[in-house]
Parts: sequence; structure tokens; C-alpha cells
Amino acid sequence: MRLSWNEIRDRAAQFANNWRGELYEKSEAQSFYNDFFMIFGVRRRSVAIYEQRVNKLDDRVGFIDLFWPSVLIVEHKSFGRDLTGAFEQAGQYFEALPERDRPEYILVCDFHRFELHDLDSRKTSKFTLDELPEHVEEFGFILGVKRREFKDQDPVNIEAAELVGRLHDTLKAVGYLGHDLERFLVRIVFCLFADDTGIFEPRDIFLEFIESRTSEDGADLGPKLSQLFQVLDTPEFARQSSLDEDLARFPYINGELFKEQLRIPAFDTGMRSCLLDACQFDWSKISPAIFGALFQSVMEPEERRAAGAHYTTEKNILKVIEPLFLDELRTEFLRIKSRKDSRRRNELRKFQEKLRKLQFLDPACGCGNFLIITYRELRVLEVDVLKELIPTKQQDVYADALSLVNVDQFFGIEIIEFPVRIAEAALWMMDHIMNNLLGLEFGQTQVRIPLHISPRIVHGDALEMDWTSVIPPQECSYVFGNPPFVGAKLQTNDQRTQVRRIAELGKTGGTLDYVTAWFIKAGSFIKNSQASIGFVSTNSIIQGEQIGQLWPILSNRFELEIIFGHRTFAWGSDARGKAHVHVVILGLNHKDRTGPVKRLFSYTDINGDAEETHHKVLSPYLFDAQHLNNPNLIVKEEPHPINGMSQLIIGSKPIDGSQYIFNETERVVFLDAEPDAKHFLHPYMGAREFLRGGKRWILALHEASPNILAKLPLVKKRIAAVREYRKASKSASTVKLAETPTLYHVNVIPKTSYLAIPETSSERRDYLPMGWLKPPVIPSNSLRVKENATLIEFALLNSAMHMAWLRYVGGRLESRYRYSIGLVYNTFPLPQNYVDQTKLIPLAQAVLDARNAHPEATLADLYDPDLMPPNLRRAHQNLDRYVDRLYRRSGFSSERERIEYLFSFYEKLCSPVTASIKKKRNRRTNPKKR
Repeated sequence: MRLSWNEIRDRAAQFANNWRGELYEKSEAQSFYNDFFMIFGVRRRSVAIYEQRVNKLDDRVGFIDLFWPSVLIVEHKSFGRDLTGAFEQAGQYFEALPERDRPEYILVCDFHRFELHDLDSRKTSKFTLDELPEHVEEFGFILGVKRREFKDQDPVNIEAAELVGRLHDTLKAVGYLGHDLERFLVRIVFCLFADDTGIFEPRDIFLEFIESRTSEDGADLGPKLSQLFQVLDTPEFARQSSLDEDLARFPYINGELFKEQLRIPAFDTGMRSCLLDACQFDWSKISPAIFGALFQSVMEPEERRAAGAHYTTEKNILKVIEPLFLDELRTEFLRIKSRKDSRRRNELRKFQEKLRKLQFLDPACGCGNFLIITYRELRVLEVDVLKELIPTKQQDVYADALSLVNVDQFFGIEIIEFPVRIAEAALWMMDHIMNNLLGLEFGQTQVRIPLHISPRIVHGDALEMDWTSVIPPQECSYVFGNPPFVGAKLQTNDQRTQVRRIAELGKTGGTLDYVTAWFIKAGSFIKNSQASIGFVSTNSIIQGEQIGQLWPILSNRFELEIIFGHRTFAWGSDARGKAHVHVVILGLNHKDRTGPVKRLFSYTDINGDAEETHHKVLSPYLFDAQHLNNPNLIVKEEPHPINGMSQLIIGSKPIDGSQYIFNETERVVFLDAEPDAKHFLHPYMGAREFLRGGKRWILALHEASPNILAKLPLVKKRIAAVREYRKASKSASTVKLAETPTLYHVNVIPKTSYLAIPETSSERRDYLPMGWLKPPVIPSNSLRVKENATLIEFALLNSAMHMAWLRYVGGRLESRYRYSIGLVYNTFPLPQNYVDQTKLIPLAQAVLDARNAHPEATLADLYDPDLMPPNLRRAHQNLDRYVDRLYRRSGFSSERERIEYLFSFYEKLCSPVTASIKKKRNRRTNPKKR
């Protein structure tokens, strides 16, 4: 049985007393360290060797006084000798060692003085022999026990996963596949972790077992591991008395981790070497929360090449759980801690019991990252509570009476079985880390082995399951997580059917993303409970057409209200080659249970830190909605402008099977063969060409006479190809178009100059680039077209007010702005002050003049926020200030102020009185200059 830290301190004091007065190095140094290791109940010869020969970099031979591969170098000197020189000597040994054997610690000592160097943290602890009992916890690594500093994006997790990945590949290459391989690797990872963190005692017995008890050719390794797994699943009292003593040292684990009989993998020399490489890695450094997901990513080469695109940083997980519950718990603890009355102790105990009663459900848990980090944070908070309840001088307390928080408070659902097993094992691993922390604080060892309490992670499809079968909603405190991101157009038929059924939006099911199904199921689940929801989602659900489909379900059907929100930011991965998706976080609760303060986190840089603001009520678009009569106001798509502006349309859409469209080279070749077709080839411009330059051409045959076309055989051939392409379509409307193959599906052939607006534009741009084009340029359907546009309209559409409306109301394509006619243009509230709008004309012209001052630059160059010319930026800023004052005399200091003001206008615009007169307004003035 492992010694408690109180017992270890007592042994350290006895050791110091026994060795006080020893002066000489050679005579007693080895006895000194034999006794030193016994302070921790560890036999020195089971982990470390004396006088390890090393060939130093200067070709001289040296001998390390005491060497524990990958863990510790000891350089020992006689009393009073120079310890600085001893450390330098140990450093030379370190450099000469193979990479995998280089230790984490160097100890230099002269019997009386100790200097312990932590090479990872670069911290050095210096103390005397008499002070050893007060510093003995710094040698916790001997037992695999350390004070953990949880580091986000620690490369050690990636290194560990890659070691397991190589083992996985070698096993898979010889045909050891599927469920057996997955279960086998989970067991191996647990053993590797247990070997370095004190679950297995003494440390490194798993490494020693593989190294010394299996043959170099690996032939007996599979059977040996199978026997070990049986031992780990057998209580000590039930084991055979004849069991090999090296196997008998391993503890009973339970938890069903080792219960199932697996096929035995057949190892060879290389495969055994891969396992040994993993054994020699220091697994005490890894984070179970992040490593679990990394571990899953090694299972498929495609996922590994994506470099961890599918798991989450701890920092981002905290963005969900802190505002959902953790900040409130911490605040409550600090309030109780600050009490000075007689009820303080009782309130602390009640608070600890409250932590024990909390229960958490992640219905798309993957490898359990959210559950694991939440468990860690609750245990850290509980340790802080215990520090207040139990003064450090009162350390004679039974450890199992200390911690109440346990893994059985955590529930999950995951559609793939392998991550379920990883999540279970990772929660147990985190439990052990936190038990070690508890032991370091209170002097008592707490190892929950064998495992009697387990998390409940269920293998199943969360969208098909009844969540009440996992945990009753009345017992659940929080539903949270990071459900899968699949856009409406990328869903499989089964996924689309699931969303349609869950949303109950009729036969079409709308255009909801896959993630929305989790919001709806969670809303139904907590409807009659006290639970709250915190989910990560793609930012599509707070803008565009999706918000109009999803939010009425959440607010009307389930009466949910936003309690906190993170506006768009980059949801990152911990791996190399980070993969980012732009997301939001929503915290939801039943409207009768929300508090008076709603928290909003906004990002000026989507990769940076957030600014927090507090509000009474938040709009589904994530801004302050207290000024609205209806805080849940949704902008509805309109078929025609409700603001008095003239119609905006999409450009030409050929549906031609690429028969009518040519690049520059194709155009030259075509005209060489059929020069008389030149009259019908027009410049064809889409959003890409408009923003970045480049040329395309399109055949425009709308007004071509049949007798002329009859003389153009290559044009006739393309017309016939278009007819056949359309006839082969599964769409009835496209088949109908085959009757008129010389026309496009959408025919926009402007006769005069027109304003062009790209459908999509980079979210990095402060302004959506738009400008005039002239015939014979034909706009494609990726441009929005406004014929007979005025400079006043150009000014209003180029303003910061209009950009605010676009950012909040418009949809997104990935993270790019998507300019929707029905949602953005037709609904944009115009200023009520028409008297001074003519003054917009010179301001708009100044923007165009600033562009024209850089004739070689593309619009993409001009509106790149890093490259934007100062004269162009000044012109836009002057325009912004004037447009702002058309809305409000005092102007606006932020985009959030603009959008709040615009929504109040929109609410009035949609009122019955306004609706009756809105069509009568059209006071636009023609521009004098363009």
C-alpha cells in the first residue's frame, strides 16, 4: 500500500536524523540513496542504477552516480564540494544520453545540501538535509505524483499521441483491426499512464515487465500482455498463489476496463520496440482531456493528417463552462470564504455537498473533453473548499473522507464506440491526477483503485435516443458540449431526415444546420427541469435565414432565453497545422429561471481575447435587446424592399454545363475556329473577377437571329449540348429550360451602367466592395445587380451602418459575408432624415476617386484591412460619420450601438402603421457624377 505523505514526511525526518554528520562521498553514497528511496517505500534497485557509463560528447568516458532513465540523474559529492560544478557535470551527462533516456530532473547533493533541478519548468529548489521533510513533496515524481500545471496547447500531448499512433499502425499493418485494436490501445494507454503516475507501484513496473519479461523478438509479448490484463481484472484475494511475483505486483483495477476477452495480437521485434518507446515516455505530463481526443485522431490516417482538426483547446472549453456554471460557483465560494461568522464552516460543507450533487450531460461527448475538464475544475474548486475546512496543521484525516466529487456525476452520449471507451479511461486518469493533488495538499494518499465508481458514457446516436434514459432531466444540472458541425447542404439524407423530424418544420425541414438538432433536443430535455444549456455552434445559427427557423422553436416552443453568449471567434485545435472554424457559444435557460444579468463576450479579433459586457436581455443576434419591444425580434426575408429602395436582383445564371463560358485561352481558340461568333462573346464577371481581376467570357445569344446562328456550326454545337444537359437534369424546371437553350436560366443583360455587389466577401474587410460596371459586361449570379443606382444609394450601402446590418443579419458562407437580397438589402432600415442626403453625393464620389487613385490595384487589394490606402480609408470614415448622423445626431461609437439602433428602426418599419406607408416612400435623388 502506498505511504501517505504524512508517513513520508516522518520517514524523511528519520532519514535526516540518521544521516546527519555524514561527510564523504565514496564510502556511503550508495547506502545514502538506498535509504533515500525507501523514504517513499520504493526500492532503489527497482528503478535506478549506480555508476551508469556514459560516452560524453568530448569522447571521454563518464559515470553517472545514480541514473533513472528518463526520470533522474544524481551527481553526488563529498560534503562542502562545489554543487554548481556538479550540476554542470550532470548536464554533460544529460547531453550525451540518447533523447529518450534524458531525464526530467537533476539532483546534486553533498549529504547535507540538496539542489533539485526541474528541467521542464526550469525551477530549482535548494534546501538542507534538516529541511528535507518540508521539501519531500518535491520528490513526488518518484511515486509519479506531481503538482500539475495544466497547460493549454502542450506539445507533450501530441508527442504522446504520435507514439500510440505508431503502435497502432504497426498492429493494423499485420491485420490486428477493429474493436479488438481499439480496446487494446485504450488498455495500453491506461497502463502507460498508471505506470508513471502512481497507480502502479512502484513506478515503471509496466516498463520493467515489458523490458525484462518479454523476448526481444516480441513473440511472447501478446500472451504476456493478455495475462497481465487478466491480473488487472482479478482482485488480489482471488489470484492464484503461484502467480508470478512480477505480475502479482500489479493492482486490481476493476471498472470493466480489462474484463472483456480480446484476440491476442502477435508482436514482432519492431512492434515491441514501438511499445517500449511509448513505455519510456513520461506519461505523467499528459493532459487526459486533450490527449483523449488526440488519441482518437491517430486511429485514422486521414484524421491524423488533418493534425487534430476535430478536438478542442482547454481554453475554448472553459469559454463554455465558466459562464455556464463555474464562474458562479467560484463567486459563491469566495463569498462563503470571506464570512467571519459562526456559520462559515457549515456553509462551506453545504457548498461542498452542492458540488457533489451537480450532474452534467454532454450529448455529443466524443472523447469526453468537456466532461474531463469540468471534472478537473470541480475537483480544484473542492480542494480550495477543503483548504478552508481543514487547516494544513490538521493533516491526520482519512483521505477517502475528503473528496465528495466523483466521476459518476458525469454522463455522455457518443455515436462511435471507441471514443466512449477513451472518455471513460480519461475520466479515471483525471480522477487519479486530482487524487494526487489532494494527497499533496493534505498529506493522505487517495488512490481510488480498484475502480468502483464509473462515469455513464453511453454508446448511441443522441438524435435517436431518449436522453432521459441516460439521466433524468430533473437530476441533470447542465447540458453542454460541442455538437457536430454539418451545414444544411452537406448533410446526408439520414442527417437531414433527423433534423427535419426534430425541428418539426414540415416536409422541407427548412435549411437548418445539423448542430441545431442538439439545441432543439436539449430544449425539450430541460423544459421541465432546472438544467441549463451551453453549446458551441457554427455562427450560422445567429444570423441569416437559420435564425428565423431555429429561434422561434427555442423561444416559443421551449421558452428559452439566452443567459450568455460568445460572439464569433475562431474555435481552434491544439495540434500542429491548426484547423479553425468560426463559432459562437450560446448559454440558454428557461426564461423563468434566468437571472437579471446576461453576459456577452465580443471579439475585436476573432483569434484574440474577448471583451465582456453585461445586459438585461440579449437578442438572438447577440446584442443588447432591452430597447426592443420584442427582444426576440427576427429579421424576416422579404421578396421586395420594405425601405423604399428600388429592386436589387441577381446576375445571369446560365445553367449551361459550362458550354457558354470561356476563359481567355478558350476564347482565343474558339474565335480562331469561328471568328464570326465574336459579336456574341461578352465579358462575363462574377464576384471573383470583380474583386480580384481576371477575365471570363460568355456567349450571349438572347437576341441572335436564327439565320445568323445557322452559319455558326460551333455555336450550334454548344446550343445543342446545352439542350441535352438541361434535358438530363433531375429538376423539372431545368428540363423545361431545354425548350429555350439560347437563353439562360436567369437573364440579366444590362443596357446601361449598373451597381455590382459581390454575393460573398471576406469577413476581414471593413467594407463590402461594390462599384459600377458597364455593358457589354454581363454579371454572373454571384453578383447582385442594381440598375440605375444613384450615388446616394451607393453611399448608404457603403456605410458602416449597412455593414453592421450585413454582419448581424446576413448569413455566412463558411466565415465570409453572404449578401442576401431578401434578408439584407430588402430589410435595411434607411435613415429618416432625407433633407441632407444630397450631401452624400460628394462623399460617395470621394470614395470612388480614392479608388481611382490606385488604378492597378484590385478591389481585393484596396479593401484588404492591412493594405487599404489611407486616402480610401479617410474617404470611408468621412462617409461613415455623415451617414451615422443621418440616423442619430450624436452618431455612434461602436458597431453594437449601430445595430441596436437599426433594430429599433426595423421594429418600427415592421409595425402595422409603418407597413401601410412604407411603399409610398421613394425620395431618391439622381447622381450628378459617377
